[in-house]
Amino acid sequence: MDRRHFLRSFAATGVAAGTTATAGCAGVLGNSGAEGTVLGPPEQTRGDPVHPIHGDEMPEFTVPDPITGEEISTEQFEGERAFLWTSFYTNCPDGVCPALILRLRRAQEYAAEKGFGDEAAFLPLTFDPERDTSQVLHEYAGQQGVDLDAGNWHFLRPESYEAGKELMMDSFGLKIEKTDGERYENLEYAFPHYGLILLVNKQGIVERSYPRGPSTDIEALVDDFERVVTA
Repeated sequence: MDRRHFLRSFAATGVAAGTTATAGCAGVLGNSGAEGTVLGPPEQTRGDPVHPIHGDEMPEFTVPDPITGEEISTEQFEGERAFLWTSFYTNCPDGVCPALILRLRRAQEYAAEKGFGDEAAFLPLTFDPERDTSQVLHEYAGQQGVDLDAGNWHFLRPESYEAGKELMMDSFGLKIEKTDGERYENLEYAFPHYGLILLVNKQGIVERSYPRGPSTDIEALVDDFERVVTA
């Protein structure tokens, strides 16, 4: 069973019932949820929506980085880099996405300060490719203080809205739907979404899921990241 089918079947069997997850527990790799991980399992029950948590393998996918022109695959970092992943869109009207990007950007800054930037990667994925063009993402990087020259930050942009929607559901169990943006000034449509951040180790295993990413303590996240990258 591949990872995408695992997530689908998990939801179908009703395991996801309950409260929203806040960290990670039992995963694909063993009952302890800790096999192949650096960090111990935090206190967590798997919730709804179903997304990868501590001990699960990171879903495999390949998405273009429109700024560098590269095809970026989660597999390419295995054995080389730990990474932080999240999803966002630049027209986010409520501050959720800038808060997610801020946490990845602070981890990028810290990695540079401590000299382990070459062992780290940052993979924010937009689910609004219709508006988030290469130019828009480049400008957004400047607005958010992201260092694109470090070579470890990749804005991921699916080929289409439908492709991004499918990827988010099949790989992460996260539903993405356009909603009318009339209540926001100069916004045709918006996306209510789940502010998830994933910390993945060099073996491609999820060490931490932060489902309340926009409010996750930055120092705690950066500390987790350093421990995983430098292990």
